[in-house]
Amino acid sequence: MPNRSYRFTHAITRKPAASIIAGLRAVDTGTPDLATMQAHHADYIATLRETGATVIELEALDAYPDSVFVEDTALCLPSGAVVMRPGAPSRLGEAAEMAPHLAALYGDIRRIEGADSFIEGGDILMTETEILVGRSARTNAAGIAELARLTAAWGEVVREVHTPPGVLHFKTDCSLLDAETILSTTRLSASGCFKSYRLIDVAEGEEAAANTIRFNDLVLMPAGFPRTRDRLVQAGYDVREIGNSECAKLDGGMSCLSLRFTPKP
Repeated sequence: MPNRSYRFTHAITRKPAASIIAGLRAVDTGTPDLATMQAHHADYIATLRETGATVIELEALDAYPDSVFVEDTALCLPSGAVVMRPGAPSRLGEAAEMAPHLAALYGDIRRIEGADSFIEGGDILMTETEILVGRSARTNAAGIAELARLTAAWGEVVREVHTPPGVLHFKTDCSLLDAETILSTTRLSASGCFKSYRLIDVAEGEEAAANTIRFNDLVLMPAGFPRTRDRLVQAGYDVREIGNSECAKLDGGMSCLSLRFTPKP
């Protein structure tokens, strides 16, 4: 499937729960404001729909404060979907909640089930030729190995890489812009993990801009990072800035808020 890693017909999102004020965070930078987050989330969904995609918006799950960050629950590929096993114990139930929604769209659903396996979608970057998975505090070697086994029959190639120390997820520091190009922080690209790709570096001091999403013809990026925005515009991308101040308080970004895919008929 050409352009499988950034052209999609569907996205799944979930409304922020009132319990999100109790969401996980690496550093406490303040309590998220639910109304502001809801407004930002509405802008995000409207922008995805503007591309012509079908956006499925699931109801809030108050039992799971972090459930707005649906990307961590699954990996959606052209041939099927894999339900993740999050490394944060409080998030294990979120993956189970997502499974039936994926089963309604895909004929082949697989699950990470090893008791010692942990893996979250935020550590997975799908490109046209491979699936990069970053080892992190939330994703371990057993989880990556299990993902590789489950997806091998679909012809997928999984490559293990490393998330920088102190960074929550691999995609906190990078995102795919097109088949050849990755936006990255210099602390991540310095590892050499993107040697075969063209790189655009985020501006110094704007590391939080690294988590964008290319969704059809648009690049969605968090608002407030003008130098990185200008670099993307100058490179020829159609950029849309989305408010992300509240999700950022919970270490969340553009990719975290959706599962993006084209289900196989």
